[in-house]
Amino acid sequence: MQPMSKTRQVTVELITDPADERIADYRALTDVELRTRWEPPHGLFIAEGELVLRRALRAGYRPRSFLVDAKRVDQLRDLLDHGPAYAASQEVLEAVTGFHVHRGVLASFHRKPLPAAEDVLAGARRVAVLEGLNNHTNLGAVYRGAAALGIDAVLLSPTCADPLYRRSVRVSMGEVFAVPYAKLDPWPAGLDLVREAGFTILAMTPAPDAVPIQRLTPAQRAKAALLLGAEGPGLTAAAQAASDVRVVIPMRRSVDSLNVAAAAAVSFWELGREDEL
Repeated sequence: MQPMSKTRQVTVELITDPADERIADYRALTDVELRTRWEPPHGLFIAEGELVLRRALRAGYRPRSFLVDAKRVDQLRDLLDHGPAYAASQEVLEAVTGFHVHRGVLASFHRKPLPAAEDVLAGARRVAVLEGLNNHTNLGAVYRGAAALGIDAVLLSPTCADPLYRRSVRVSMGEVFAVPYAKLDPWPAGLDLVREAGFTILAMTPAPDAVPIQRLTPAQRAKAALLLGAEGPGLTAAAQAASDVRVVIPMRRSVDSLNVAAAAAVSFWELGREDEL
């Protein structure tokens, strides 16, 4: 190993051995089970791509280290200046991570302590409550829609996937950093806390007797908590029973439902539509 180049604060070190312990945070990134069991207990998460990394820094996440394609060191010099930085060839990067790092840069960040559900509800007008969303791609897409369409916070049931898992962060384009979130436990009894904070809990379901979402009353829209279930099974009967109103997006051409991320985006837009009037 040898120094490659110097920035204002750090030296970018060249890594030639995939087993180098200094880049242990980045090993086996394609092993979902391993990463989900290892990252949260160790207080870290991995993000990839220049745009996402810059958004993490702006959101106040503190980097543990950066790992960059050696060919891109000069292009990313100001970014790498934020913490310990390592560079490697694409061959070494792939041997460490398990995939071709075509975005050219990865970073390991320290997690922040999760706020209490009461804290993220305070001052919020519209929130999303997610039950059992364990698909990282869908979860990231929901967060991106939430950030874009006026959702103030996200609450997660204990069975939801980790929003800071690499794929969720990537799909959200780093917008997961922009939306406050918390765990809601116990479940579904924790929904009482949402109701006590003044929210109307709206359970999304394709059931034929559900209220079309565009027909909600002004009172039901005033402080809305949109409850969304996992792709396929949807909301459990217990979660629906704990809601105040069951709502549906009307479908055409015999389509019974949308992907959860698409349904979330449509519903987020509808709930915020009057903001633009």
